[in-house]
Amino acid sequence: MRIMVQKFGGTSLSTVQAREHVLRHVKRELEAGLSLVIVVSAMGRRGEPYATDTLLDWAAQNGNALSAREKDLLLCCGEIISATTLSSLLEHEGIPTTVLTGAQAGFVTDDNFGNARILDVRPVRVLEQLQLGRVVVVTGFQGQTENGDFTTLGRGGSDTSATALGAALRAEMVDIYTDVNGILTADPRIVEDARPLTVVSYAEICNMAHHGAKVIHPRAVEIAMQSQIPVRVRSTFADTEGTLVTHPEGFQDVQTGIVDRYVTGIAYVSNVTQITVDVPGGADRLQLKVFKTMAENSISVDFINVTPSGVVYTVFDSDSEKAIQVLQEIGLKPQSLSGCAKVSVIGGGINGVPGIMARIVESLTLADIQILQSADSNTTIWVLVKKEDMVQALRALHASFELHL
Repeated sequence: MRIMVQKFGGTSLSTVQAREHVLRHVKRELEAGLSLVIVVSAMGRRGEPYATDTLLDWAAQNGNALSAREKDLLLCCGEIISATTLSSLLEHEGIPTTVLTGAQAGFVTDDNFGNARILDVRPVRVLEQLQLGRVVVVTGFQGQTENGDFTTLGRGGSDTSATALGAALRAEMVDIYTDVNGILTADPRIVEDARPLTVVSYAEICNMAHHGAKVIHPRAVEIAMQSQIPVRVRSTFADTEGTLVTHPEGFQDVQTGIVDRYVTGIAYVSNVTQITVDVPGGADRLQLKVFKTMAENSISVDFINVTPSGVVYTVFDSDSEKAIQVLQEIGLKPQSLSGCAKVSVIGGGINGVPGIMARIVESLTLADIQILQSADSNTTIWVLVKKEDMVQALRALHASFELHL
């Protein structure tokens, strides 16, 4: 069988008109001779009846006392409603379907309720139904422990379900349908001349997803990369090909003039606080004390610079008050700067190319934007700026690297 996995997000299923577009995409691939597995998210966004956030709000309004295990049981309802709704529409069109929950589709997870990790995918029933000529509709975002408890995979979990199932089935392609036309060079709400990318590497989009781009979850990309399953990010509301995510050697199969680019895109994360812990003359095991304290209090740290006399790092603004408090409790005197933004310049061609950082500094200096901190890897350079400078920084860097061309 030639198997394709299609994943449709909440906005792709939330209205009658959107669901008509979904049916069109399904029919097109069936007419091309592909066997289809469709992974669905809960319909809509907060406020709409079956959205995940609406279910969470419902629990909060009714005692707000669900344990993590029982909360996962509730949240699984959203995807079940989506899957059965789509199944009914497909059957009405004469397309035979079978709906499977994450557990029935073979997703085995650990018991970290609310953010479970996939341990294995055993798609026996999926294959059986495909061999019978049926379209299999799978509830995304969920799985089951070895003991039979329902689990959810955390935010973006349906993307992860789709690529994990694609890997287990050795699918030809995983198509992630969203409300945008592929992956863009920057957030189009901020950078008006951001343009869609024809092709990106797994590493590039994984970095973009980790550093603020929300079009696909980084866990989903990592699974696809490990299994070498190509992924396309496409719009539910158009028939364009969207963006192909693959290995760089696969770029030659795509007609594009951007293979040799240095920088692929610009991403951002806002609402972060910079924390500085300085100790005159240095301090034995200071770094260990700081980061062990953060870990013990479940505070996520990022953008870390370590020196012999201190450390500088960031936390989310929502965690900053607690971070400062626990550091003071162990005798340290942290300084903090809230309301910052992390801006990331991402590209597979950055490594080993002189002048990239110089161009970043030049463009931000000309825009009178102060760089509070910087770091780099072989595919990404990060700068920390004040939040009020974030929009101007994104636009300046996008223009400097000519990503609009």
